[in-house]
Amino acid sequence: MVDAARTAAERTFRSLRNRNYRLYWCGQVVSLSGTWMQRIAQAWLVLQLTHSPLALGTVTAMQFTPILILSLFGGVLADRVPKGRFLLATQATMALQALILAILVSTGQVQLIHVYILAAILGIANALDGPARQSFVIELVGRDDLPNAVALNSTIFNVSRIVGPAVGGVVIAAFGVAGCFYLNAFSFLAVISGLLMMDPQRFFAGQPSRGGRVLGQIGEGLGYAATTPDAALPLLLMAVLGTFGYNFTVILPLIADEVLHSGAIGFGGLTAAMGVGSLLAALGVAYRGRATRRTLLLGATGFSILLFLVALSRWWALTIPLLVALGLCSIVFSATANTRLQLVTPNHLRGRVMSIYQLLFAGTTPIGSLIIGALAERGGVQRAIATVAGLCGLGVVAALLYLRRNAAKLLPEEIEADGSKAAPPASRTATPPPAAVSNTTADK
Repeated sequence: MVDAARTAAERTFRSLRNRNYRLYWCGQVVSLSGTWMQRIAQAWLVLQLTHSPLALGTVTAMQFTPILILSLFGGVLADRVPKGRFLLATQATMALQALILAILVSTGQVQLIHVYILAAILGIANALDGPARQSFVIELVGRDDLPNAVALNSTIFNVSRIVGPAVGGVVIAAFGVAGCFYLNAFSFLAVISGLLMMDPQRFFAGQPSRGGRVLGQIGEGLGYAATTPDAALPLLLMAVLGTFGYNFTVILPLIADEVLHSGAIGFGGLTAAMGVGSLLAALGVAYRGRATRRTLLLGATGFSILLFLVALSRWWALTIPLLVALGLCSIVFSATANTRLQLVTPNHLRGRVMSIYQLLFAGTTPIGSLIIGALAERGGVQRAIATVAGLCGLGVVAALLYLRRNAAKLLPEEIEADGSKAAPPASRTATPPPAAVSNTTADK
Protein backbone atom coordinates (compact mmCIF):
# COMPACT_ATOMS: atom_id res chain seq x y z
CA MET A 1 0.00 0.00 0.00
CA VAL A 2 2.89 2.32 0.78
CA ASP A 3 4.46 1.53 -2.58
CA ALA A 4 1.16 2.26 -4.34
CA ALA A 5 0.89 5.62 -2.58
CA ARG A 6 4.48 6.46 -3.51
CA THR A 7 3.83 5.51 -7.13
CA ALA A 8 0.70 7.67 -7.22
CA ALA A 9 2.58 10.62 -5.74
CA GLU A 10 5.42 10.23 -8.25
CA ARG A 11 2.92 10.14 -11.10
CA THR A 12 1.00 13.15 -9.81
CA PHE A 13 4.10 15.32 -9.31
CA ARG A 14 6.26 13.91 -12.11
CA SER A 15 6.91 17.29 -13.75
CA LEU A 16 8.83 18.33 -10.64
CA ARG A 17 11.58 15.92 -11.69
CA ASN A 18 12.53 18.62 -14.17
CA ARG A 19 14.86 21.05 -12.36
CA ASN A 20 13.82 24.11 -14.36
CA TYR A 21 10.13 23.46 -13.74
CA ARG A 22 10.82 22.69 -10.08
CA LEU A 23 12.46 26.10 -9.66
CA TYR A 24 9.53 27.75 -11.43
CA TRP A 25 6.88 25.87 -9.43
CA CYS A 26 8.45 26.57 -6.04
CA GLY A 27 8.89 30.25 -6.87
CA GLN A 28 5.25 30.52 -7.93
CA VAL A 29 4.03 28.89 -4.70
CA VAL A 30 5.72 31.64 -2.69
CA SER A 31 4.89 34.51 -5.04
CA LEU A 32 1.20 33.71 -5.57
CA SER A 33 0.67 33.39 -1.83
CA GLY A 34 2.07 36.89 -1.56
CA THR A 35 -0.21 38.06 -4.37
CA TRP A 36 -3.30 36.82 -2.52
CA MET A 37 -2.06 38.55 0.63
CA GLN A 38 -1.78 41.80 -1.31
CA ARG A 39 -5.23 41.32 -2.82
CA ILE A 40 -7.00 41.22 0.53
CA ALA A 41 -4.74 43.93 1.97
CA GLN A 42 -5.48 46.21 -0.97
CA ALA A 43 -9.23 45.76 -0.51
CA TRP A 44 -8.89 46.43 3.23
CA LEU A 45 -6.78 49.53 2.55
CA VAL A 46 -9.37 50.98 0.16
CA LEU A 47 -12.14 50.41 2.69
CA GLN A 48 -10.02 52.09 5.38
CA LEU A 49 -9.42 55.09 3.12
CA THR A 50 -12.95 55.51 1.73
CA HIS A 51 -15.50 53.09 3.23
CA SER A 52 -16.87 53.06 -0.34
CA PRO A 53 -17.94 49.95 -2.27
CA LEU A 54 -17.66 52.03 -5.46
CA ALA A 55 -13.98 52.73 -4.74
CA LEU A 56 -13.43 49.03 -4.14
CA GLY A 57 -15.03 48.19 -7.47
CA THR A 58 -12.98 50.88 -9.20
CA VAL A 59 -9.72 49.41 -7.93
CA THR A 60 -10.73 46.00 -9.27
CA ALA A 61 -11.58 47.55 -12.64
CA MET A 62 -8.25 49.43 -12.72
CA GLN A 63 -6.41 46.16 -12.10
CA PHE A 64 -8.25 43.95 -14.60
CA THR A 65 -9.10 46.31 -17.46
CA PRO A 66 -5.47 46.40 -18.74
CA ILE A 67 -5.67 42.62 -19.17
CA LEU A 68 -8.68 43.10 -21.43
CA ILE A 69 -6.90 45.78 -23.49
CA LEU A 70 -3.27 44.63 -23.57
CA SER A 71 -3.27 40.81 -23.41
CA LEU A 72 -3.05 40.39 -27.19
CA PHE A 73 -0.03 42.72 -27.33
CA GLY A 74 1.52 40.67 -24.53
CA GLY A 75 1.07 37.58 -26.68
CA VAL A 76 3.07 39.18 -29.51
CA LEU A 77 5.91 39.99 -27.11
CA ALA A 78 5.83 36.47 -25.67
CA ASP A 79 6.35 35.05 -29.17
CA ARG A 80 9.11 37.51 -30.08
CA VAL A 81 11.45 37.47 -27.08
CA PRO A 82 12.99 34.82 -24.80
CA LYS A 83 10.25 34.18 -22.26
CA GLY A 84 12.55 33.70 -19.27
CA ARG A 85 14.14 37.12 -19.68
CA PHE A 86 10.80 38.75 -20.35
CA LEU A 87 9.34 37.25 -17.16
CA LEU A 88 12.26 38.65 -15.18
CA ALA A 89 11.21 42.14 -16.28
CA THR A 90 7.50 41.71 -15.57
CA GLN A 91 8.04 40.03 -12.20
CA ALA A 92 10.49 42.75 -11.15
CA THR A 93 7.91 45.38 -12.13
CA MET A 94 5.26 43.75 -9.96
CA ALA A 95 7.70 43.49 -7.06
CA LEU A 96 8.49 47.20 -7.38
CA GLN A 97 4.80 48.04 -7.49
CA ALA A 98 4.19 46.19 -4.22
CA LEU A 99 7.23 47.79 -2.59
CA ILE A 100 6.13 51.34 -3.53
CA LEU A 101 2.66 50.67 -2.13
CA ALA A 102 4.17 49.29 1.07
CA ILE A 103 6.36 52.36 1.54
CA LEU A 104 3.47 54.75 0.88
CA VAL A 105 1.31 52.97 3.46
CA SER A 106 3.98 52.58 6.13
CA THR A 107 4.95 56.27 5.86
CA GLY A 108 1.34 57.44 6.01
CA GLN A 109 1.52 59.09 2.56
CA VAL A 110 -0.87 56.79 0.71
CA GLN A 111 -3.94 58.27 -1.00
CA LEU A 112 -6.67 56.63 -3.03
CA ILE A 113 -5.23 57.96 -6.29
CA HIS A 114 -1.95 56.17 -5.48
CA VAL A 115 -3.82 52.88 -5.06
CA TYR A 116 -5.61 53.41 -8.39
CA ILE A 117 -2.38 54.14 -10.27
CA LEU A 118 -0.47 51.25 -8.73
CA ALA A 119 -3.38 48.88 -9.38
CA ALA A 120 -3.31 49.93 -13.04
CA ILE A 121 0.47 49.35 -13.19
CA LEU A 122 -0.03 45.89 -11.71
CA GLY A 123 -2.74 45.21 -14.30
CA ILE A 124 -0.46 46.26 -17.16
CA ALA A 125 2.34 44.04 -15.86
CA ASN A 126 -0.07 41.10 -15.51
CA ALA A 127 -1.42 41.66 -19.03
CA LEU A 128 2.10 41.36 -20.46
CA ASP A 129 3.27 38.68 -18.03
CA GLY A 130 0.34 36.26 -18.46
CA PRO A 131 0.83 35.05 -22.06
CA ALA A 132 4.57 34.58 -21.52
CA ARG A 133 4.03 32.73 -18.24
CA GLN A 134 1.33 30.48 -19.71
CA SER A 135 3.34 29.56 -22.81
CA PHE A 136 6.60 29.20 -20.85
CA VAL A 137 5.45 25.96 -19.21
CA ILE A 138 5.85 23.80 -22.31
CA GLU A 139 9.39 25.12 -22.72
CA LEU A 140 10.15 23.93 -19.20
CA VAL A 141 8.71 20.40 -19.39
CA GLY A 142 8.11 19.54 -23.06
CA ARG A 143 4.97 18.06 -24.63
CA ASP A 144 4.99 14.79 -22.69
CA ASP A 145 4.57 16.36 -19.26
CA LEU A 146 2.59 19.46 -20.25
CA PRO A 147 -0.84 18.19 -19.03
CA ASN A 148 0.71 17.30 -15.69
CA ALA A 149 2.55 20.62 -15.37
CA VAL A 150 -0.53 22.72 -16.22
CA ALA A 151 -2.52 20.83 -13.57
CA LEU A 152 0.25 21.35 -11.02
CA ASN A 153 0.10 25.07 -11.82
CA SER A 154 -3.56 24.91 -10.82
CA THR A 155 -2.57 23.42 -7.47
CA ILE A 156 -0.31 26.43 -6.92
CA PHE A 157 -3.19 28.81 -7.53
CA ASN A 158 -5.58 26.99 -5.23
CA VAL A 159 -3.11 26.38 -2.40
CA SER A 160 -2.09 30.03 -2.50
CA ARG A 161 -5.76 31.06 -2.57
CA ILE A 162 -6.19 29.24 0.74
CA VAL A 163 -2.87 30.09 2.39
CA GLY A 164 -2.42 33.69 1.19
CA PRO A 165 -5.62 35.23 2.61
CA ALA A 166 -5.28 33.27 5.86
CA VAL A 167 -1.72 34.48 6.44
CA GLY A 168 -2.65 37.94 5.17
CA GLY A 169 -5.38 38.29 7.76
CA VAL A 170 -2.93 37.47 10.54
CA VAL A 171 -0.34 39.91 9.13
CA ILE A 172 -2.92 42.72 8.88
CA ALA A 173 -3.95 42.13 12.48
CA ALA A 174 -0.35 42.08 13.71
CA PHE A 175 1.45 44.61 11.49
CA GLY A 176 -1.19 46.40 9.40
CA VAL A 177 -1.74 46.28 5.64
CA ALA A 178 1.79 47.54 4.90
CA GLY A 179 3.14 44.23 6.19
CA CYS A 180 1.26 42.34 3.45
CA PHE A 181 2.60 44.63 0.75
CA TYR A 182 6.19 44.24 2.00
CA LEU A 183 5.85 40.46 2.14
CA ASN A 184 4.39 40.36 -1.35
CA ALA A 185 7.26 42.47 -2.69
CA PHE A 186 9.82 40.11 -1.17
CA SER A 187 7.90 37.04 -2.36
CA PHE A 188 8.82 37.92 -5.95
CA LEU A 189 12.43 37.20 -5.09
CA ALA A 190 11.53 33.50 -5.11
CA VAL A 191 10.36 33.70 -8.74
CA ILE A 192 13.19 35.96 -9.88
CA SER A 193 15.89 33.84 -8.27
CA GLY A 194 14.31 30.70 -9.75
CA LEU A 195 14.37 32.19 -13.24
CA LEU A 196 18.01 33.22 -12.82
CA MET A 197 18.98 29.72 -11.62
CA MET A 198 17.42 27.91 -14.60
CA ASP A 199 19.60 26.18 -17.18
CA PRO A 200 18.68 27.55 -20.64
CA GLN A 201 20.30 24.50 -22.27
CA ARG A 202 17.56 22.34 -20.78
CA PHE A 203 14.64 24.33 -22.23
CA PHE A 204 12.30 22.67 -24.72
CA ALA A 205 12.42 25.85 -26.78
CA GLY A 206 10.91 26.45 -30.19
CA GLN A 207 11.82 29.08 -32.71
CA PRO A 208 10.60 32.63 -31.89
CA SER A 209 8.32 34.35 -34.35
CA ARG A 210 9.76 36.70 -36.92
CA GLY A 211 9.46 40.42 -36.43
CA GLY A 212 6.75 42.38 -38.16
CA ARG A 213 3.88 44.75 -37.58
CA VAL A 214 2.33 44.17 -34.18
CA LEU A 215 -1.26 44.39 -35.38
CA GLY A 216 -0.45 42.00 -38.20
CA GLN A 217 0.96 39.48 -35.77
CA ILE A 218 -2.08 39.84 -33.51
CA GLY A 219 -4.23 39.18 -36.56
CA GLU A 220 -2.17 36.08 -37.35
CA GLY A 221 -2.81 34.69 -33.88
CA LEU A 222 -6.52 35.50 -34.01
CA GLY A 223 -6.77 33.99 -37.49
CA TYR A 224 -5.14 30.76 -36.37
CA ALA A 225 -7.43 30.49 -33.36
CA ALA A 226 -10.54 31.18 -35.42
CA THR A 227 -9.74 28.75 -38.25
CA THR A 228 -8.30 25.85 -36.24
CA PRO A 229 -11.19 23.93 -34.65
CA ASP A 230 -9.05 22.31 -31.94
CA ALA A 231 -8.01 25.79 -30.78
CA ALA A 232 -11.37 27.47 -31.40
CA LEU A 233 -13.33 24.92 -29.35
CA PRO A 234 -11.70 25.60 -25.94
CA LEU A 235 -11.62 29.33 -26.66
CA LEU A 236 -15.32 29.35 -27.52
CA LEU A 237 -16.14 27.62 -24.25
CA MET A 238 -13.82 29.89 -22.27
CA ALA A 239 -15.41 32.98 -23.84
CA VAL A 240 -18.76 31.98 -22.33
CA LEU A 241 -17.70 30.36 -19.06
CA GLY A 242 -14.97 32.94 -18.42
CA THR A 243 -17.28 35.90 -18.95
CA PHE A 244 -20.43 34.66 -17.22
CA GLY A 245 -19.76 31.54 -15.14
CA TYR A 246 -16.45 32.21 -13.41
CA ASN A 247 -17.51 35.68 -12.27
CA PHE A 248 -20.38 34.40 -10.15
CA THR A 249 -17.95 34.49 -7.18
CA VAL A 250 -18.40 38.27 -7.21
CA ILE A 251 -21.80 37.78 -5.57
CA LEU A 252 -20.76 34.86 -3.35
CA PRO A 253 -21.00 37.11 -0.27
CA LEU A 254 -24.61 37.89 -1.26
CA ILE A 255 -25.36 34.17 -1.53
CA ALA A 256 -24.11 33.69 2.02
CA ASP A 257 -25.98 36.70 3.37
CA GLU A 258 -29.25 36.97 1.46
CA VAL A 259 -29.93 33.38 0.36
CA LEU A 260 -28.32 31.11 2.92
CA HIS A 261 -28.32 33.56 5.87
CA SER A 262 -25.05 32.00 7.04
CA GLY A 263 -23.03 35.10 8.00
CA ALA A 264 -19.29 35.64 7.70
CA ILE A 265 -18.37 32.16 8.90
CA GLY A 266 -20.70 30.61 6.36
CA PHE A 267 -19.24 32.79 3.63
CA GLY A 268 -15.77 31.56 4.55
CA GLY A 269 -17.02 27.99 4.26
CA LEU A 270 -18.40 28.64 0.78
CA THR A 271 -15.11 30.11 -0.38
CA ALA A 272 -13.13 27.23 1.12
CA ALA A 273 -15.47 24.67 -0.47
CA MET A 274 -14.66 25.89 -3.97
CA GLY A 275 -10.97 25.93 -3.11
CA VAL A 276 -11.08 22.34 -1.86
CA GLY A 277 -12.87 21.14 -4.99
CA SER A 278 -10.45 22.99 -7.23
CA LEU A 279 -7.42 21.56 -5.44
CA LEU A 280 -8.76 18.00 -5.64
CA ALA A 281 -9.43 18.44 -9.35
CA ALA A 282 -5.96 19.84 -9.98
CA LEU A 283 -4.34 16.85 -8.29
CA GLY A 284 -6.60 14.45 -10.18
CA VAL A 285 -5.82 16.02 -13.55
CA ALA A 286 -2.12 16.00 -12.68
CA TYR A 287 -2.30 12.28 -11.85
CA ARG A 288 -4.20 11.44 -15.03
CA GLY A 289 -1.85 13.50 -17.19
CA ARG A 290 -4.17 13.69 -20.20
CA ALA A 291 -6.18 16.49 -21.78
CA THR A 292 -8.86 15.02 -24.01
CA ARG A 293 -11.65 16.70 -25.91
CA ARG A 294 -14.15 14.61 -23.96
CA THR A 295 -12.75 15.83 -20.63
CA LEU A 296 -12.97 19.44 -21.85
CA LEU A 297 -16.66 19.10 -22.70
CA LEU A 298 -17.51 17.15 -19.54
CA GLY A 299 -15.87 19.82 -17.39
CA ALA A 300 -17.78 22.62 -19.11
CA THR A 301 -21.08 20.73 -18.98
CA GLY A 302 -20.65 19.79 -15.33
CA PHE A 303 -19.79 23.37 -14.42
CA SER A 304 -22.92 24.73 -16.11
CA ILE A 305 -25.25 22.20 -14.47
CA LEU A 306 -23.74 22.60 -11.00
CA LEU A 307 -23.88 26.38 -11.22
CA PHE A 308 -27.60 26.12 -11.96
CA LEU A 309 -28.07 23.80 -8.96
CA VAL A 310 -26.24 26.33 -6.75
CA ALA A 311 -28.79 28.91 -7.90
CA LEU A 312 -31.63 26.66 -6.73
CA SER A 313 -30.14 25.75 -3.33
CA ARG A 314 -31.34 27.54 -0.21
CA TRP A 315 -29.50 25.35 2.30
CA TRP A 316 -25.88 25.91 3.33
CA ALA A 317 -25.30 22.18 3.91
CA LEU A 318 -26.39 21.45 0.32
CA THR A 319 -24.56 24.40 -1.24
CA ILE A 320 -21.22 23.33 0.26
CA PRO A 321 -20.92 20.00 -1.63
CA LEU A 322 -22.29 21.67 -4.77
CA LEU A 323 -19.51 24.26 -4.59
CA VAL A 324 -16.90 21.55 -4.03
CA ALA A 325 -18.12 19.81 -7.19
CA LEU A 326 -18.32 23.16 -9.01
CA GLY A 327 -14.72 23.97 -8.12
CA LEU A 328 -13.72 20.51 -9.33
CA CYS A 329 -15.41 20.94 -12.73
CA SER A 330 -14.00 24.45 -13.03
CA ILE A 331 -10.41 23.24 -12.81
CA VAL A 332 -11.02 20.17 -14.97
CA PHE A 333 -12.29 22.47 -17.71
CA SER A 334 -9.72 25.28 -17.39
CA ALA A 335 -6.68 22.99 -17.03
CA THR A 336 -7.78 20.88 -19.99
CA ALA A 337 -8.46 23.95 -22.12
CA ASN A 338 -5.06 25.43 -21.26
CA THR A 339 -3.23 22.18 -22.03
CA ARG A 340 -5.00 21.47 -25.32
CA LEU A 341 -4.37 24.99 -26.58
CA GLN A 342 -0.64 24.67 -25.94
CA LEU A 343 -0.46 21.21 -27.51
CA VAL A 344 -2.23 22.11 -30.75
CA THR A 345 -0.61 25.51 -31.29
CA PRO A 346 2.70 25.87 -33.20
CA ASN A 347 5.61 27.19 -31.15
CA HIS A 348 5.82 30.53 -32.97
CA LEU A 349 2.13 31.27 -32.27
CA ARG A 350 1.76 29.87 -28.76
CA GLY A 351 2.19 33.17 -26.91
CA ARG A 352 -0.47 34.88 -29.03
CA VAL A 353 -2.98 32.05 -28.69
CA MET A 354 -2.44 31.90 -24.93
CA SER A 355 -2.95 35.66 -24.78
CA ILE A 356 -6.46 35.07 -26.19
CA TYR A 357 -7.00 32.47 -23.48
CA GLN A 358 -5.87 34.94 -20.80
CA LEU A 359 -8.08 37.68 -22.22
CA LEU A 360 -11.14 35.41 -22.07
CA PHE A 361 -10.22 33.94 -18.67
CA ALA A 362 -9.19 37.05 -16.73
CA GLY A 363 -9.66 40.05 -19.02
CA THR A 364 -13.43 39.61 -19.11
CA THR A 365 -13.65 40.01 -15.32
CA PRO A 366 -14.81 43.66 -15.41
CA ILE A 367 -17.50 42.82 -17.98
CA GLY A 368 -18.72 39.65 -16.29
CA SER A 369 -18.70 41.20 -12.83
CA LEU A 370 -20.76 44.14 -14.05
CA ILE A 371 -23.28 41.87 -15.78
CA ILE A 372 -23.87 39.53 -12.88
CA GLY A 373 -23.95 42.42 -10.42
CA ALA A 374 -26.62 44.18 -12.49
CA LEU A 375 -28.63 40.97 -12.82
CA ALA A 376 -28.49 40.39 -9.06
CA GLU A 377 -29.58 43.93 -8.31
CA ARG A 378 -32.58 43.76 -10.65
CA GLY A 379 -33.79 40.19 -10.26
CA GLY A 380 -32.19 38.83 -7.11
CA VAL A 381 -29.14 36.69 -6.43
CA GLN A 382 -30.59 33.29 -7.30
CA ARG A 383 -32.12 34.46 -10.56
CA ALA A 384 -28.81 36.08 -11.55
CA ILE A 385 -26.88 32.86 -10.98
CA ALA A 386 -29.51 30.83 -12.82
CA THR A 387 -29.29 33.23 -15.76
CA VAL A 388 -25.52 33.02 -16.12
CA ALA A 389 -25.70 29.23 -15.66
CA GLY A 390 -28.18 29.13 -18.53
CA LEU A 391 -25.84 31.21 -20.67
CA CYS A 392 -23.01 28.79 -19.87
CA GLY A 393 -25.25 25.90 -20.90
CA LEU A 394 -26.05 27.61 -24.19
CA GLY A 395 -22.31 28.05 -24.71
CA VAL A 396 -21.79 24.31 -24.28
CA VAL A 397 -24.57 23.60 -26.77
CA ALA A 398 -22.98 26.02 -29.25
CA ALA A 399 -19.62 24.26 -28.74
CA LEU A 400 -21.18 20.86 -29.42
CA LEU A 401 -22.78 22.17 -32.62
CA TYR A 402 -19.44 23.68 -33.67
CA LEU A 403 -17.73 20.38 -32.91
CA ARG A 404 -20.21 18.46 -35.03
CA ARG A 405 -19.92 20.90 -37.93
CA ASN A 406 -16.10 20.78 -37.94
CA ALA A 407 -15.59 17.11 -37.05
CA ALA A 408 -13.62 16.46 -40.25
CA LYS A 409 -11.09 19.17 -39.38
CA LEU A 410 -10.28 17.97 -35.88
CA LEU A 411 -6.99 16.33 -34.96
CA PRO A 412 -6.77 12.53 -35.22
CA GLU A 413 -7.99 10.48 -32.28
CA GLU A 414 -4.50 9.39 -31.20
CA ILE A 415 -3.49 13.04 -30.73
CA GLU A 416 -6.77 13.84 -29.00
CA ALA A 417 -6.24 10.98 -26.56
CA ASP A 418 -2.72 11.95 -25.61
CA GLY A 419 -1.12 15.15 -26.88
CA SER A 420 2.37 13.77 -26.29
CA LYS A 421 2.01 11.04 -28.91
CA ALA A 422 2.10 13.25 -31.95
CA ALA A 423 2.37 16.88 -32.85
CA PRO A 424 -0.35 18.54 -34.88
CA PRO A 425 0.61 19.12 -38.51
CA ALA A 426 1.12 22.86 -38.06
CA SER A 427 3.73 22.42 -35.34
CA ARG A 428 5.83 19.63 -36.80
CA THR A 429 8.19 22.15 -38.34
CA ALA A 430 9.27 23.26 -34.90
CA THR A 431 11.82 20.60 -33.96
CA PRO A 432 13.27 20.66 -30.45
CA PRO A 433 16.95 21.57 -30.35
CA PRO A 434 19.49 18.92 -29.33
CA ALA A 435 19.60 20.30 -25.78
CA ALA A 436 15.86 19.71 -25.43
CA VAL A 437 16.19 16.12 -26.64
CA SER A 438 18.93 15.39 -24.13
CA ASN A 439 16.76 16.94 -21.45
CA THR A 440 14.08 14.31 -22.04
CA THR A 441 16.35 11.51 -20.94
CA ALA A 442 18.28 13.43 -18.33
CA ASP A 443 15.23 14.31 -16.26
CA LYS A 444 13.64 10.88 -16.46
